[in-house]
Amino acid sequence: MAEAVLAAKRQELALLRRIEERILWLASWTIHNANHLRESRDGLKVGGHQASCASMTTLMTALYMKALRPQDRVAVKPHASPVFHAIQHLFGRQSLDKLKAFRALGGAQSYPSRTKDVDDVDFSTGSVGLGVAMTAFASLTQDYLAARGAVKPERMGRMISLLGDAELDEGNIYEALIEACKHDIRNTWWIVDYNRQSLDATTQDRMFTRYGEIFEAAGWTVETLKWSRRQRQAFARPGGVALRHWIETAPNDLYAALSYQGGAAWRERLTADLAGQPEALALVASYKDDADLGELMTELGGHCMETILEAFERAGQDDAPRLFIAYTVKGLRLPFQGHKDNHAGLMTETQVAELRGRLGVAEGEEWDAFSGLSSAEHAALKGLIARAPFAAQVERRHVAPAVPTPTADALLAAVAGGGEQSTQAAFGKVMFEIARRDDEFAGRVVTTSPDVTVSTNLGGFVNRRGVFQRRAHDDVFKRRRIPSAQVWSKGETGQHVELGIAENNLFIALAALGLTAPLFGERLFPVGTLYDPFIARGLDALNYACYQDARFLLVATPSGLTLAPEGGAHQSIGSPLIGMSQPGLDAYEPAFADETAVLMARAFEQIQAADGASTYLRLSTRVIAQPERTDDAWRRGVVEGAYWLRPPAPGARLAIAYAGALAPEALAAFEAVLEDEPGAGLLAVTSADLLHRDWTAAGRARWTGGAARTSTIEALLAPLSRDAGLVTVIDGAPSTLSWLGSVRGQRLRALGLETFGQSGDLPDLYAKYRLDSEAILDACADLLM
Repeated sequence: MAEAVLAAKRQELALLRRIEERILWLASWTIHNANHLRESRDGLKVGGHQASCASMTTLMTALYMKALRPQDRVAVKPHASPVFHAIQHLFGRQSLDKLKAFRALGGAQSYPSRTKDVDDVDFSTGSVGLGVAMTAFASLTQDYLAARGAVKPERMGRMISLLGDAELDEGNIYEALIEACKHDIRNTWWIVDYNRQSLDATTQDRMFTRYGEIFEAAGWTVETLKWSRRQRQAFARPGGVALRHWIETAPNDLYAALSYQGGAAWRERLTADLAGQPEALALVASYKDDADLGELMTELGGHCMETILEAFERAGQDDAPRLFIAYTVKGLRLPFQGHKDNHAGLMTETQVAELRGRLGVAEGEEWDAFSGLSSAEHAALKGLIARAPFAAQVERRHVAPAVPTPTADALLAAVAGGGEQSTQAAFGKVMFEIARRDDEFAGRVVTTSPDVTVSTNLGGFVNRRGVFQRRAHDDVFKRRRIPSAQVWSKGETGQHVELGIAENNLFIALAALGLTAPLFGERLFPVGTLYDPFIARGLDALNYACYQDARFLLVATPSGLTLAPEGGAHQSIGSPLIGMSQPGLDAYEPAFADETAVLMARAFEQIQAADGASTYLRLSTRVIAQPERTDDAWRRGVVEGAYWLRPPAPGARLAIAYAGALAPEALAAFEAVLEDEPGAGLLAVTSADLLHRDWTAAGRARWTGGAARTSTIEALLAPLSRDAGLVTVIDGAPSTLSWLGSVRGQRLRALGLETFGQSGDLPDLYAKYRLDSEAILDACADLLM
């Protein structure tokens, strides 16, 4: 019986190796076709990283064909995307046409993309390191849902990242590792393709020991897959200890160079270095063929199917987070294996033909993954692929049922009362009102912040809803009856994920929380807060979140100069332009509390709308008088991007347009200018982003055959005289609004921040940086002279 089991295992290993060869071929051929066979109209190199694919092929074959389950989620190493697409093609989830169009318009993407690829991409990758961190926060998100019964224990998946060792230079990975340690994450595998080469060079020697120490200190189990079965057998022979010691102490660059040069070079160097050790020399000499010796020296643990499967099987016995350091040779089995310049290397026609012959693929049948196989082999491979757990016909892209969200009227009630308020305080009031609600929506709101929860007015929500933590923790201050405004219970029912001071982690957490609908079939409404100037610190991660179409509400506050005493380090300038330029993110800057409430209602709607987006609210701590509304017409303008707070007379010669916290200065200047220009108008701009996008889209439609229409901003400015002047003012980059002059070709003066701020109070700072009412009046006078 044991012999039969062993024979079946050997047969399965043989089949897996055959599949792996065909995956290597299909990935290599896909890249070759894109670069050498497909018509090139612009003469640019297409690329595709054949060497990076070759070092990952065994690992990915073992993972997808044996270890991976339907509920598991994977972030694929960006440069291994052709291997991923080849595997997906074998599963019937990627078309041949898409492979033929790899890196062309409409074809398989250069790096796996949730929104652009048709095959089964869990997490977009491309910005190195971010996909790695994403799996940690996806694991945290899965735990959050599991605590609510939304993910059953038997459906808990592993969050897996396949990464290159050069990605371990990315700092955001270690920021995520620290946060993962704090939150005691589980079900996370990071599998490192440790080929010891980066884009430019060979990496530093023996860094793997440092990586292992770092991850073990964070509570991870580290599995080092250094030696293949073939090598372990050789080391057990006389002289094997010396041979193993030689490999372990060989510098990375020497090992890479010998891997490139091949068996004869290995023999020459080993014979010289092992002189005086007869048993070791005899061991080397026992490999009569240079090719056999070369294979022994280069078939490391990350290329040994048996070694990898055994490691994955061990890891599957528990849910501890794991780091696999899989030793590989970059470009193994390709003509440039180990060469330090192989990262962007491409095989020639002759080299591809040699690989095709070596793997038994018939000429003219290159796109047939099973070309050259006997009918029995073909059937055996197809059967093994069909039996792979990951091949199960299970829905992996979910559609979450719609959840009723609060109306604008419901949220406006939280900020009613007029008087003086700040938009940041209004946000806090709305969130507190949501926390008081007893409905499905309130239960699906999850908040997060990088250690600025209280100072961004989320404290009230957290007091009522608690902090998420897998292991309950008492509030010692409360138990000891020490008064505190923060009463934060910590446990599985909490709805706030508290993060350390790392904006990258905030945005990757929002990405994970914002993808729960397609990943887990459960809708969450994530709300993240941070200080507005520090958006730039996590900008790559914010772009990554939006690139995947993650949905969330981002609240950045305070903005501009309004945190005046804190000085220039806490005062933002370019963030409105970040909001305008970021796809997948609707940026707003309300001035008043009621505008904030209306926009929050809209943001929650957009989170689950089919064609929706994430929302960025740029808020302020500045307390200002609230307007008296006589009707509801302003609400539509707030959502669309602008409305007339004071409408102009027909043919008016002047208008002032403001955004955000500078509403009082704009209003004061407007009232002063009415003495000379009684028909002037005052335009409240709530979203330069939506206005500009709508204006350019309307213009584009007119010359591309689309439906002719008038944009929102064109309609708003239409009452003004053609030669009217516009003055714009914002506590941020003046270019945010300076484009308004182009809408109808009007003269414009743009006021805003163009230099770093400093400490002070608002009157002094607004005067110094020419943002006060006097500066606005001067600009008006300049236009009217």
